[in-house]
Amino acid sequence: MRFVALRACVMGFMMVSVISILSTTQLVLAEDGKQGFGGIDEGKWVLGMRAGFAPVTQTISEVPGFRTSTDVGSLVNVQAMYSLNKWLLAGMMLEWERHAVDQERPFGDLGHQDTVSVLPTVEVRPVRFGPIIPYANMSFGVNVNSFGESSATRISPSNTFAWRLGWGADYMLTKQFALNTEMAYKRNDGHATVNGDLNNDWNASSFGFLFGAKLFF
Repeated sequence: MRFVALRACVMGFMMVSVISILSTTQLVLAEDGKQGFGGIDEGKWVLGMRAGFAPVTQTISEVPGFRTSTDVGSLVNVQAMYSLNKWLLAGMMLEWERHAVDQERPFGDLGHQDTVSVLPTVEVRPVRFGPIIPYANMSFGVNVNSFGESSATRISPSNTFAWRLGWGADYMLTKQFALNTEMAYKRNDGHATVNGDLNNDWNASSFGFLFGAKLFF
């Protein structure tokens, strides 16, 4: 029930954020009419550095007798993108995520899972509203998972296929510097070996909420 409520809160936050972005862009458009096709000049490099938090979308393990609980994890994201034209970019994203994992019954601190995601990415920026540039991106790659144990329980999660869908906005302070916020869903669903036994229900998929800055040159 806790994860159902968390998922509902996350989805509600996303809906409110999208509505706020749309309302802001409509206001900018109504005030000064500075809408333009394409959100970036062709041939630009974009470097981004963001950090934030990431709640998992469900319990990592729901196997009877080995049900886990997980905290809201830390999240760090770096990216390098290149604009192919006024609305399409391609590049690479690296993302690190950590979640503490506890066993529920009997309760015990199992340790933490680290995930490093290597994510080739495409991004679309179809429009610009004054200093605000909304965008959406999609990534396919690999999640490299590892586990740091805090107990005698030995856990080895598998590496998994990564699929990430993100949307956000840049607020341009100058032509070279922008503040950024982004939300994303990332799939990280695989299996783990627990004390030598295979656990096929090991799902660390998450929602990510990022805040940071970008350089354009």
